[in-house]
Amino acid sequence: MRELAGFFNCEPTERGVYEHRLGADPAEYASALLRATNTEALYVDDGFPPPGEGTSWDELGELAGCEARPVLRIERVAAEDGPDAVPEVVAAARESGFVGLKTIAAYRTGLELERLDPVVLAALEANERTANPLPVQVHCGFGDWDLYLPRADPGHLKPVLERFAETRFVLLHCYPFVREAGWLAHVYGNVWFDLSLTIPHVSRPAEMVRQALELAPVSKLLYASDAARTPELYYLAARWWREALVEVLPELLGEEAQEAARMILRGNAVALYRP
Repeated sequence: MRELAGFFNCEPTERGVYEHRLGADPAEYASALLRATNTEALYVDDGFPPPGEGTSWDELGELAGCEARPVLRIERVAAEDGPDAVPEVVAAARESGFVGLKTIAAYRTGLELERLDPVVLAALEANERTANPLPVQVHCGFGDWDLYLPRADPGHLKPVLERFAETRFVLLHCYPFVREAGWLAHVYGNVWFDLSLTIPHVSRPAEMVRQALELAPVSKLLYASDAARTPELYYLAARWWREALVEVLPELLGEEAQEAARMILRGNAVALYRP
């Protein structure tokens, strides 16, 4: 609340921020927060919110004043078109304008995909058969109440990471398995990870960055926010990510800190999603 009150120059209380929000034009309010992040590109899961609800990925780009591209959620395709349609849709995803694929199997079967999720496996097979496979985002770690946390440990993905060695996997969120995700990014050349959702929601963002970089190289860590539902989260995530990097990177890397920050905030994503 204090951060938002400072941004909007209003009373630094929950009531003050809320009353400012109610009195503002919703689009202008959201646009101010989004544009303050200085974001160059937004890559947005097309599976949430459902069609017709909330703000679509292209509308989000207009509010933010930047490029926006959709990420194809495998489970959305299975729910709308049936499981048998998934391989065909995935195979055509890049030509259809998608910048990546995403699975929320952690919410459904857990991350033992080899044993439990034939639909996601079929999607991965179809993607890897293409000439230029899309990056695949995988929800890992914490989320909403209906997730069974032990099954969301990214360590369960080991057989899949090895089977689909030509696919670039991006482990999302990861808390409390940040060290596990960092280890996977350390030992597998086809694994990247982010701390979205972790930052802005954890109370010690710098500590999460430290854990992430205990093993993983800076070339494998990506900035992201997972800012669903409210525009405030885009602003808070961007602000607290930058503050955490300013605190941690000079400790770890000295004079190389500035270049490492550029990689985490932009360069790694450009290299990954725009091959």
